[in-house]
Amino acid sequence: MKTKQEKGDELMASNYIRFDWAMKRLSRNKANFRILEGFLSILFNEAITILDIFETKRNADDDICERFRINLLIQNTKGQQILVEIQNNNEYAYYQRIIFGLSKTLTEYINRGEGYDKVRKVYSVNIVYFSLGNGKDIVYHGKTEFRGIHEGDILELTPFQKQTFKVSQVSQLYPEYYILKVNDFNQVAKSPLEEWIYYLNTGDIPDNATAPGLHEARERLKLDRMKKEELAAYYRHLDNIVILRDNIYTERAEGREEERYSIARNLKQLGASEEVIIKATGLSSEEINKL
Repeated sequence: MKTKQEKGDELMASNYIRFDWAMKRLSRNKANFRILEGFLSILFNEAITILDIFETKRNADDDICERFRINLLIQNTKGQQILVEIQNNNEYAYYQRIIFGLSKTLTEYINRGEGYDKVRKVYSVNIVYFSLGNGKDIVYHGKTEFRGIHEGDILELTPFQKQTFKVSQVSQLYPEYYILKVNDFNQVAKSPLEEWIYYLNTGDIPDNATAPGLHEARERLKLDRMKKEELAAYYRHLDNIVILRDNIYTERAEGREEERYSIARNLKQLGASEEVIIKATGLSSEEINKL
């Protein structure tokens, strides 16, 4: 088990600024668009061009995990202009926060009186640096479909709607969601997306990483480019990350321990022998007798 100091040293060993901190810097300079374009191109699996960044919101009072919300206007390979919202938050009701942020993005970029055909396609990209739900994967993608409750068929667009909206499926008109659980990635990166997730998690960019955007990140997100005051604030941020991770690990450990005791109690109530309970839970005879 690594100490808090060892975890902090690992975070600070990188020569590059972590992406969760760099997000606010990326929105200030169009020269940094290539970094975000590379990340989104890998995530969406098509070439992406950023046309504009509308706003960045931050809650400066939140020291443990600063809150960012970046809204981008992008263009894909089909020439379609799409809104993308990138969130980096730490909240108990995060699933609901995704809906709120995306709804706000939708309403902010349609003028009053415009027809519903002017509603833009929106992607919500959520880079999660904390434990969110239960799942084995590190990247989750969600979209909306309408399925018949009797026939089980998917509701389709009419030929006229397909021609008018330039899409082939109803789900392509609705928001789509991406959740990247970057803290759960603990393996060797074998694909461009995993190279990005490795950087998102560790703040480090391996020399052999070739994913789009990471070359620009190497050039523009170096620690030695930061001013003294900004560097001090950044190191405080890294310290807070260690605190946050320790809290998460502690909660998980406590949860596992409580689960073992709960299983032991149930087995004991069912009349299982002490030997069976020990094998099932790993608890000692003394611990079982105290239940």
